Amino acid sequence: MISHGKDIKIFAGNSNKPLAESICRHIGIRLGDSVVTKFSDGEISVSLYESVRGSDVFIIQSTCQPVNDNLMELLIMIDACKRASAGRITAVIPYFGYARQDRKAKARDPISAKLVANLITSAGADRVLTMDLHATQIQGFFDIPVDNLLASPLFAEFYTKKFGENAENVVVVSPDVGSVARARTFALKLGLGLAIIDKRREKANQSEVMNIIGDVRGKDVILFDDMVDTAGSLVGAAKALVETGGAKTIYACATHGVLSGAAISRINDSPIEELIFTDTIPYPAGQAVSGKIKYISAAPLFAEAIDRVYEEVSISTLFR
Repeated sequence: MISHGKDIKIFAGNSNKPLAESICRHIGIRLGDSVVTKFSDGEISVSLYESVRGSDVFIIQSTCQPVNDNLMELLIMIDACKRASAGRITAVIPYFGYARQDRKAKARDPISAKLVANLITSAGADRVLTMDLHATQIQGFFDIPVDNLLASPLFAEFYTKKFGENAENVVVVSPDVGSVARARTFALKLGLGLAIIDKRREKANQSEVMNIIGDVRGKDVILFDDMVDTAGSLVGAAKALVETGGAKTIYACATHGVLSGAAISRINDSPIEELIFTDTIPYPAGQAVSGKIKYISAAPLFAEAIDRVYEEVSISTLFR
């Protein structure tokens, strides 16, 4: 018996309405009637135009650019639902911003990921549903349940269809040592070999590729990462694989396409043949469309997870 709420209500902020609408279509319900705007001084204004009393409410909001506006929208929407007597509130955060600030890298650094976790909990969220946290230990920053979905099954299905029986000449590559565990799991799903880019980061958003661990000469490679921000590391890795490693064709995939700064122009000028993202973050507004960048939808995965959370059945199979 479902004890937490009489029905599902899904609302969305302004960060990624198309994803929220796609999730609702997969579940078979409509997106909740709400408006999120700003007052003339920039303060966030939230209005809910339907009752949420006793309902199991899911608020879909990626904390991508503009990060702070989207975060405040999420917090205020949670508060609005809490004060309207929602039965349970789940913050569905396809992309969790501030996740890279998860530790003290130097003296007097903040741990902003923990602060954001506290804010979401204090606002009134009962649980969090997200995808591919940059650092998995962030789940422990919350004092409420966190379900961290994995995009690797989506990419595994995509590349299985793409390469079919011709996968013996394909290698998965981790763009840095920190992503090895993630890339190894992905390589195992596809039954492919693994190579690693060993690099030294000189300063923020810049990296120097040092060497390649593994054999990629004459092979098609799949660079696999959790996010692409400025694309400096990804493009540097792609160039090293071609120029130093002798790779034949470079493909790449990442869960979150942040694509800030000159990322798109770097990707267009790189040896990367094709770059696949999930739609946790929309394509940057105002940017020319890149023929190299494509998206696959995470909506079916989130829809299934929301259904299972509501029905109170295990969703652990979605993590595999």
